[in-house]
Amino acid sequence: MLKVTGYPDRYSVAPGEKIAFKISLEDTDRFDARIVRVVHGDCNPEGPGLKFIHVPTALDGSHPGRKQSGDAGSYMVVDDAPDLGARAFTFLATVWPTLPGRGEQTLFTQWDPAAQRGVWIGLSSQGSLAVKISAGAGPVSESSTGKPMLVRQWYAVAVSFDPATGQLGLMQRNLRRFAMVNDSGHAETQTPMPPAAWARTFHLAGLPERSGRVEAHFDGKIERPVLLAGIHPIETQERLSALPVSPEIAEKVIARWDFGREIETDRAIDIGPDGLHGRLVHLPTRAMRGSNWDSETHDYRRRPEQYGAIHFHHDDVYDLGWETSVEVELPTDIRSGPYALHVSCGDNDENTTREDYLAFFVRPPRDARQRRARPKLAFLAPTASYLAYANHGEHITARGAELQMNRLLQFGHADVYLYDHPELGGSLYDCHADGSGVCYSSRLRPVLNFSPHYHSWLGGHGSALYQYNADTHLFDWLEHKGVDYDVITDEDLHAEGYALIKDYRVIMTGTHPEYHSTPMWDAMKAWIDRGGRLMYMGGNGWYWRIAFHKTLPGVIEVRRAEDGIRTWMAEPGEYHHSFTGELGGLWRRIGRPPNLICGVGFIAQGFDVSGFYRRASDAADPRAAFIFEGVEDEIIGDFGLIGGGAAGIELDCLATELGSPPNMLRLASSDGHSPMMLLVNEEFGVVPPNLGADVNPRVKADLAFGETPSGGALFCTSSIAWCGSLSHNRYDNNISRITWNVLSRFLEEQDFST
Repeated sequence: MLKVTGYPDRYSVAPGEKIAFKISLEDTDRFDARIVRVVHGDCNPEGPGLKFIHVPTALDGSHPGRKQSGDAGSYMVVDDAPDLGARAFTFLATVWPTLPGRGEQTLFTQWDPAAQRGVWIGLSSQGSLAVKISAGAGPVSESSTGKPMLVRQWYAVAVSFDPATGQLGLMQRNLRRFAMVNDSGHAETQTPMPPAAWARTFHLAGLPERSGRVEAHFDGKIERPVLLAGIHPIETQERLSALPVSPEIAEKVIARWDFGREIETDRAIDIGPDGLHGRLVHLPTRAMRGSNWDSETHDYRRRPEQYGAIHFHHDDVYDLGWETSVEVELPTDIRSGPYALHVSCGDNDENTTREDYLAFFVRPPRDARQRRARPKLAFLAPTASYLAYANHGEHITARGAELQMNRLLQFGHADVYLYDHPELGGSLYDCHADGSGVCYSSRLRPVLNFSPHYHSWLGGHGSALYQYNADTHLFDWLEHKGVDYDVITDEDLHAEGYALIKDYRVIMTGTHPEYHSTPMWDAMKAWIDRGGRLMYMGGNGWYWRIAFHKTLPGVIEVRRAEDGIRTWMAEPGEYHHSFTGELGGLWRRIGRPPNLICGVGFIAQGFDVSGFYRRASDAADPRAAFIFEGVEDEIIGDFGLIGGGAAGIELDCLATELGSPPNMLRLASSDGHSPMMLLVNEEFGVVPPNLGADVNPRVKADLAFGETPSGGALFCTSSIAWCGSLSHNRYDNNISRITWNVLSRFLEEQDFST
């Protein structure tokens, strides 16, 4: 079991700045901490082994700690709300339940958890509309329609209560009204209730508890919630939808939330007279089609009134809100690069892990004047991709993972911890418990697979490394070669754009730079067009378009629109990012294939064994002579820590029809793949019978090089596994030599001529 974990308050920090860490201990009250520079995070005995360099700072030593927990589940809260305890009121909404019967689920409540009084409206444990009312003393009055709602059906719901008379009425109505399906119902009771102060907050989709936590979350969509003074029938909801609203209804409005407004924020706008605006906690999903969506509009900005629904989940998470355990101001002279806080609380054994590495990056100074004497090489840390895969749990939740990997999967202590702590949230590849896709991912929580020594289930035979730990193979090689470099993160590039990278001569990517926002894409394209030299050290790059939230830090969004390798699919009408309004999906389908950036594009995927490269005729071109200096081999990279070869996991190839520059040289193409290396689905319309590498000649990676018109150049390894071969034979091998030849020439001042 994992006995200590945590997370930093940021992934990117400049020299001289402070960084805070939130730590949780399972069974002790102290931990040791120190900052280390991460050199190599792969513990495979066939490789160089774990390598860290201690960086002395003021936080070195022992610190007090405690167990910290999370409070997952999204909801809306209205602070300073009017008290409903002494007036007649009606609550109206349309709802779309996705897990009716999971337990009691809150739609609306005004509840004082300390005094245990107020009103609660929601779904009963059987899935029917239910109400609870309490004055704090005596029994709780309860009522229900007794008609369980169907999954993913729209219902109009209405609840009215008059404390003076005790009249309580509730009704649910399926808006589609299926023949022979009796899921609509109503109930009326007399529930005398003395006037009492209830609370000063409203909650939607969650119930506040005495502990301070919010529980009883609703799973599903809530649309057009309204509070009216007085007793009103369910048909009033339809009258409120008409414009203009009649004066006799308008004057009764206490609150009327329009979820179609300010979709790009975490605010729920009340268009009623008192502006009782709500705050959305843990990022429920917005830009969701409502009950009135007509299928003609697919961009919520054009018809926001058809996107007046928010999808809440009991397993949503944005910021776990853990307390800071240690904080440190980094030295002003610390080198840019990959770092981690090493935390430990005892000795490891085969059943227990009592240490963790909380990764982060030191970026260059923020003052541009201090960056003038920086190295000419930058590593672009793919932190957006790290977030996309954060706590990736398909091997825990999805059937068939072993078949896809073509091997049995091992669970490490971190995997077991993730299974036991679902409140940590999943990745953009996982689904919520109700089956809807996870489209937001945050760094304000422990991310167990963003850590040196994490053993990924996705990484192929051997090291089974993927994402961050696969990138440490490159960190190690650069350290071995004595290369000075800066690190900039995706979040840095998104925020600062081209100005951040304009002075670098060379940028090296990580092994899997898959996710990019529009500002990131634009900045990189501008840099390449102005003479930048890109060393694309991976595969499946520039694949998905993402969005960063405009005001909330550290969270990205993806909408898995039509096409691409997808573990879930966005619903029709929900392809646009709620954070920005942009159309989501593959950059290729938006009209910007990865070939326009890095010269190649995604072609195949397979997670069992890796292949090698076979030298192609273009390798003899004089333009490529510097690349193969000292390399006479026809076979390149038939070794490595990831799957046993340099060409594996995900592969890219040249395709001029998709934007690969026509002057690109195909230096080598991969071979030796298993039948499990499959052609990706955006490459065909009708499913072909020959998807595997053993029967499809298109399934291969292209090692490629080409000059750009502005004097820059592109070098493409086109494989996630490439960097896993750099350290073979103590770094003396053809993969290492080719990489060094390219980097050395790219760092030279002399332009490339076309």
